[in-house]
Amino acid sequence: MKAQALISGATYGPDALKLICKAFDDAWAHIQHHFDGDVHQTEEVRLRLAHAVLAVATDTSRDPEELKNQALLALAMTSRGLTAPSGLAQQSR
Repeated sequence: MKAQALISGATYGPDALKLICKAFDDAWAHIQHHFDGDVHQTEEVRLRLAHAVLAVATDTSRDPEELKNQALLALAMTSRGLTAPSGLAQQSR
């Protein structure tokens, strides 16, 4: 639930916040099966995913699928100790 609280507390307009929530939910649905059975790891990854979605989101983001894909890419890269290519967040603006 920390992930949902983080997203809910973000300072975005109502339309952007709905899109961000959808992107988060869709991204989590895409990867959650990898973490079934490990409550601690599930919560940790959900929080990291929430940070990833917020890192790539903008107040003018309009495509939840693109935002989901960018967040998953950012999460994968940070999980491997890499940094996202410069301009990744700007692609959704």
